[in-house]
Amino acid sequence: MDNKNVIAGRYELIEKIGDGGMAVVYKAKCRLLKRFVAVKILKPEFTKDIKFVENFRRESHAAASLSHQNIVSIFDVGQEGNVNYIVMELVDGKTLSEVIDERSPLNYKEAIDYAKQIAQGLWAAHKNGIIHRDVKPHNILVTSEGVLKITDFGIAKAVSDTTIVDSSKEQVMGSVHYFSPEQAKGAKVDEKSDIYSFGILLFEMLTGKVPFDGDNPVTVALMQINEMITPPSVYNHNIPPNLEKIVLKATEKNPESRFHSFGEILEALDNVTVVGRVMGDTSVYRRNDAIDKAGYSEGISDGYGENVNSKMEYNPSGTNMRSTKNKSGNKRGRNRKKIIGIVALAVIVVGIIGSIFVFGSKKNIEVPDLKGMTLEEAEQKVKEVNLKIEVDGYEESDKVKRDGIISQNPEAGTKVAKGEIIKVKISKGNVKGIVPNLIGKTQDEAKQMAEEYGFSIGTVSEKASDKPKGTVIEQSPKAGAKASGVTSINIVVSDGSGKEKVEVPNLLGMTKEAAKKSLENLGLKLGKVTEGVSDEYGKDQIIWQSYNSGTKVEKNETVDIKINKGEIGKVNIYLPLDEAKSDTFILDIVVSDEAGKNRHVVNKKKYRKNGQEMVTIEGTGRGVISVRFDGVEVLRKEVKFS
Repeated sequence: MDNKNVIAGRYELIEKIGDGGMAVVYKAKCRLLKRFVAVKILKPEFTKDIKFVENFRRESHAAASLSHQNIVSIFDVGQEGNVNYIVMELVDGKTLSEVIDERSPLNYKEAIDYAKQIAQGLWAAHKNGIIHRDVKPHNILVTSEGVLKITDFGIAKAVSDTTIVDSSKEQVMGSVHYFSPEQAKGAKVDEKSDIYSFGILLFEMLTGKVPFDGDNPVTVALMQINEMITPPSVYNHNIPPNLEKIVLKATEKNPESRFHSFGEILEALDNVTVVGRVMGDTSVYRRNDAIDKAGYSEGISDGYGENVNSKMEYNPSGTNMRSTKNKSGNKRGRNRKKIIGIVALAVIVVGIIGSIFVFGSKKNIEVPDLKGMTLEEAEQKVKEVNLKIEVDGYEESDKVKRDGIISQNPEAGTKVAKGEIIKVKISKGNVKGIVPNLIGKTQDEAKQMAEEYGFSIGTVSEKASDKPKGTVIEQSPKAGAKASGVTSINIVVSDGSGKEKVEVPNLLGMTKEAAKKSLENLGLKLGKVTEGVSDEYGKDQIIWQSYNSGTKVEKNETVDIKINKGEIGKVNIYLPLDEAKSDTFILDIVVSDEAGKNRHVVNKKKYRKNGQEMVTIEGTGRGVISVRFDGVEVLRKEVKFS
């Protein structure tokens, strides 16, 4: 291959696989380690800005210290001439943006799984002082096994660097549909900005659309600053209320009102429960304790994030939403007696009005026929006659299409009072013959789900696993298959005996201190530390580890490392060309030094007797150089490389 397609004499560019605003990404092969990698090369227009390049390299080095299964690993950062590059893990899969385009909205359970993986990766970054600053589906890769990996930390900022805007260019980094109000304003960015972008991303997974869109970036940026987010359930009625609360809390305009960390978000996601929602009402029926602990329950008046000092006007169509702040906070003490009197009067009035509704409401509204309608159509229908609707469950049906209403209570034609709730059951369609996904279910849950899909459970076997005892870890046929003629599903469950395992991170190129911290974060220990020599890494960097990165080991396992102790030196030797037996011969030069024994620095090279006499050899410490013509040693010399 042409040398112009080789970076640093090591990374052989094969094909372009991506082209973004700042860089081009290539699939490449590392000649040294014989593996495929991704090489991201900064575009030429950015290399002219010295400050930008310095920041880019510094931030990339910081990101290279991250080691987490949900973050794309960075192997190398360098510069060759005007080419600034990052060498990364090559991930076989799609971007989350492509996944959303193909099959949005995602099932809420899948969205929760994806959200947890993204949150875990960003939490690991935040704990290491790294803010991503450009969280969006285009920067998240989804492998064929369903593992999500966050990439593009190259434009991230270390927390210690507070500069977020290049004033000379008036340029705010980030993507306008996902960045936070503080990014839109050009203000200081911290971890809360990533939390906001995460909330927008979760909104998109659940609805298939972003909450704010416009004709140009400026319009969208102003919407991020000024407009309230429409609750995602307006677009997708199958979203659990507590999951919606997570979206709305993460996307609060005021950073202090958001979750404090991704640790809190993970706790909230773990506690999402599926409960009923009354359409046409903004009430949420069950609290998520994790969200309440994070402060979200304080001051809630309508379930969508406004506090007691605010009034939100809500339209189910998603338009005309505004928030009017109460500016009388400083007068509370002076008006205390007046307020108490007003509140007392309000209680009396509410009591009178309540008694009128309880004892004097008239049942004069006829319930419309909702059968066969979608939930959205039915919601609009009942709203026209001042009624409400609540989903009372989902059932299989071969008569009513998927998402259509099968039954309702009260029935059509029944006379009811204003504000009455109509409970409906929604069709899941005909799911018979499609194998359900039983992985992660308990044996009882798997049996129940299989029966719902028209199958029985076949053979049940056990296998060592770190999953809880009785959890399904394998199934046959696989989920999603059309099992014509198959009536049962065979499952393998965990016996609960396996110890928890973690993936060993990539430590190569790290310092000992960074490696120790990375291992401890995963529950692993730093083992034996020895010294060696390598021309691939700098002094005091790790050049070898006892377990390859990605290897799964039990927690508390120790990982040994070897650290580079020296720099590469050079010596000049003179070939005894007059001892050559012919005008052309085969030249071999072998070096044995502290970097290793019998390294061929020149290997079977065709050479001429009248060729260059002096040759420069690289090595480390003291060593021996052996020169051979046609396989016969003609020179052996002890040297000290310097």
